[in-house]
Amino acid sequence: MEHVEQKGARLPAIGLGTWKLQGAECYDAVTHALSIGYRHIDTAQAYANEEQVGQGLADAAVPRSEVWLTTKVWVDNAAREDVRPAVQASLHRLGTGYVDLLLLHWPAPDVAVTETLGAMSELVDEGLTRYVGVSNFPSAYAREAETAADVVTNQVEYHPYLSQEAVLAEAERDGHSVTAYSPLAHGKVTNDRTIRQVAAGYGKTPAQVTLRWLIQQPRVVAIPRSVHRLRHAENLDVFDFELSDDDMQTMASLARPDGRLIDPSFAPPWD
Repeated sequence: MEHVEQKGARLPAIGLGTWKLQGAECYDAVTHALSIGYRHIDTAQAYANEEQVGQGLADAAVPRSEVWLTTKVWVDNAAREDVRPAVQASLHRLGTGYVDLLLLHWPAPDVAVTETLGAMSELVDEGLTRYVGVSNFPSAYAREAETAADVVTNQVEYHPYLSQEAVLAEAERDGHSVTAYSPLAHGKVTNDRTIRQVAAGYGKTPAQVTLRWLIQQPRVVAIPRSVHRLRHAENLDVFDFELSDDDMQTMASLARPDGRLIDPSFAPPWD
């Protein structure tokens, strides 16, 4: 497993995303992923699956200290007085005394970013989280967040069809990582002719070269989601090859203006 090391944090380069995973399906995904070598699990208050993630962690034959666990504060809990009780509830559901990374899930429409991040930073001192960061933050919002907290990562939608040039530039300026969610563009990469051609040159699948393209970029981590055991193994098998500079550029050239897949009504103005 490769790692991305930024600001003292050492994030496994590939993690398991759990968005939309529920019940036994979520539990099974977590336990299986950990059994084959995953050491990075991502969840959130809004996913309503922290309890299943926590049970999977508890039942896996992997010490808690070896697993990078991330959860996220939902916007309804962004006010200073709501952050701590919401996080304590998350920890109770997860069955752990701490998370490795606590993210603000989205910029809250009615609460200053600095207020929420300030409250989250206090939880580092209390030992409830090791690090804090943000999610779905355009570059300008990320820069504001950095004034209130030592941001370790900005988790954003990132795949070959969506350029994140501004977000990556801000990450480089500040020294934090970028975590790519929906890295396989909801499976769209699988049937992409260009990506299939790149993959054929390495004897890999389109998903594997896409994940390799992401984590081969400086400071980038990817958290593909899947409930399928074969996909878990496939997505982890990306550390025995590197893409050429030409193929890295070919993958990047697929970005397009309409490439964004996640754009809720409360989303901030994107870069």
